[in-house]
Amino acid sequence: MTPDHHIVLVAPEIPHNAGAAGRLALATGARLHLVKPLGFSLEDKHVRRTGLDYWHKVDLCVWDSFEELQAAADDGANFWYLSTKTTRAHWDADFRKGDYLVFGCESRGLPESMVKAAGDQGIRIPMVEEGTRSLNLSTAVAITLYEAVRQVRG
Repeated sequence: MTPDHHIVLVAPEIPHNAGAAGRLALATGARLHLVKPLGFSLEDKHVRRTGLDYWHKVDLCVWDSFEELQAAADDGANFWYLSTKTTRAHWDADFRKGDYLVFGCESRGLPESMVKAAGDQGIRIPMVEEGTRSLNLSTAVAITLYEAVRQVRG
């Protein structure tokens, strides 16, 4: 079964965030994609603790590269690149079933070249105070994913 949404974490560094993203994926019926390198082992107790006893139920794919994930994606799927380095708000995106929400690692975000190449597919979560540090990765995933769920499911 094809999930309504895909969460993509590129080179995640903190096990807690991956575990929280896994819980969000399970709660919404999304698929979680982790793109190597991972800054932790999937056997890490923090991943399992955050995912509680649900971790084994998470629809999880681990990829050696982002290009490998893209090549395996369904034709016509949209990739949305979350970054503070763009200006379009996440609520202005036209999310559709099967879209991929792509997030970078906690310390650096997505590579600037990837965000630039994304054009209108680059989106951000607006913050009132400019210069505020980025939101926590799992918080950003939750905000964006639930906006996508709202748009698709009405």
